[in-house]
Amino acid sequence: MSRYLIPLMILGVLAIFFARGLTLNPGYVPSPLIGKEAPSFKLPRLKDPSLTLGSEDMLGKLSLLNVWATWCVGCRQEHQYLNELAQNNVIPIYGLNWKDDRVAAVNWLNTLGDPYVASAFDGDGRVAIDWGVYGAPETFLIGQDGSVIYKHIAPLTNEIWEMEFLPLIQKHCQKFSCSSGDLE
Repeated sequence: MSRYLIPLMILGVLAIFFARGLTLNPGYVPSPLIGKEAPSFKLPRLKDPSLTLGSEDMLGKLSLLNVWATWCVGCRQEHQYLNELAQNNVIPIYGLNWKDDRVAAVNWLNTLGDPYVASAFDGDGRVAIDWGVYGAPETFLIGQDGSVIYKHIAPLTNEIWEMEFLPLIQKHCQKFSCSSGDLE
């Protein structure tokens, strides 16, 4: 009898692990930055390298930092939605152009529209490493106090915006008494 009991117990434990794995979201990777101050950076702007864009530019307002590149298929998928968010003045969106060709990136924005207040050019990817970026697109929700509220990996859509971002924005605005404007 014990000869069958041990294999059955092992099978039971494996079944529990597999069942738990089926309920996980494979696209969700927790970020160690959540609830902490956003990594400090200052980079040349994509369109005008004589100007800079840095973490201090996002302080004092709720904002998004969107990591994108022209070689990124998912970035093209989400680009129209980012344009819509920007056009509706929902929330300031800052870009981090990651490991890209500057000329190609500027052409991309000129052709497809530029949803960004400004984009920083991270040609060597060093700033993205500090932010824990390992793929594009990635979008960070940054609080008024400069803390990282949320990190989304994958193209941003209206459904994701409404289910994941809006509740966090509303919660943040209640805590920090900010005006969420068109966010509701």
